Amino acid sequence: MVRQPELTPRNAEILHAIVRNYIETGEPVASRTVSKRGRTSLSAASIRNVMADLAEEGYLEQPHTSAGRVPTAKAFRLYVQSLGAGRLRADELERLRAGFRGAETAEALAECSSHILTEITGNMGIAATIPAASQTLDQVELLALADRRILMIVVTADRVVRERVVSLGEAVSQQELDSIRNYVNGNFSGWVLSDVRCELARRLEQESAAYDATLKRLTQLYVKGLLEFELAPSLFMEGASSLVGLDLHLTRERMRELFRALEEKKRVLQLLDRFLEKPAGQVDVHVGLGEAHPSMKALSLIGVQFLLPGGLAAKIAVLGPMRMNYARVISAVMHVGDAFRGIPS
Repeated sequence: MVRQPELTPRNAEILHAIVRNYIETGEPVASRTVSKRGRTSLSAASIRNVMADLAEEGYLEQPHTSAGRVPTAKAFRLYVQSLGAGRLRADELERLRAGFRGAETAEALAECSSHILTEITGNMGIAATIPAASQTLDQVELLALADRRILMIVVTADRVVRERVVSLGEAVSQQELDSIRNYVNGNFSGWVLSDVRCELARRLEQESAAYDATLKRLTQLYVKGLLEFELAPSLFMEGASSLVGLDLHLTRERMRELFRALEEKKRVLQLLDRFLEKPAGQVDVHVGLGEAHPSMKALSLIGVQFLLPGGLAAKIAVLGPMRMNYARVISAVMHVGDAFRGIPS
């Protein structure tokens, strides 16, 4: 692969001016516009010559014969490399903090993240939590409900909460349930769930268990699936409708394909896995997602992944048009990520 020569500072400045103008207006950019609004002292004719060179190098394209130029994905990638994070307004930071109030579980934090990212950026907010392969038990809670039903709540060290309602053939008092809860929490808090299940199975097989009231009740709940939960990722998405009004140059069929892809949880998780490649805590920016799906050619993904206590992996991202305010979105992703992790922003 032939390495492209680096742009001169002058050509890079003109290209960045074109990208900024296109992000702001969505219209092809003419040399006269760059001359009037740019920081360069070059004439419109000189800028026109630079734009012709940039087009030959694949940074600009001309949609119509008489129109101005439009930046390509290559231009956006170069532009993003020159950016730092923008700043959020004070009212947006307060809205962000307020949005997380009351959210204590990983799922609640992820749901808040997707909503806040959509609200601040106007694009599609995505947040996912991926449980660790070996989860550690924090505590269980058992609550008696009507009609001989019991609510079983399991909290793991990664702040994931799982609930299940089961029915027993006989009534169980809240006092009995409290005894079972205290037994499990007192003996197994801090254990890996798979080890808890093995040890419980061993204890329940012992003959003495049949004569212990607490273990007898625990056997019934164990058979009903206490501590048996799938390690399925949680995914929250909001703002897909924001893509409808964008000029993504897609046919109606391609647009349908895009929305079908975004409706599939597995497909979106694969998208995050594929494009969020940087080490934990570092913001990743990918311009143009056509290699994932043809309908995503004009989209960009900005996101970050990190680890939470207990080994839970979390990924948050913004999916939007290639023509987005990258500095602002990068800032939003960073602030939301910090709030998710409980780090003051």
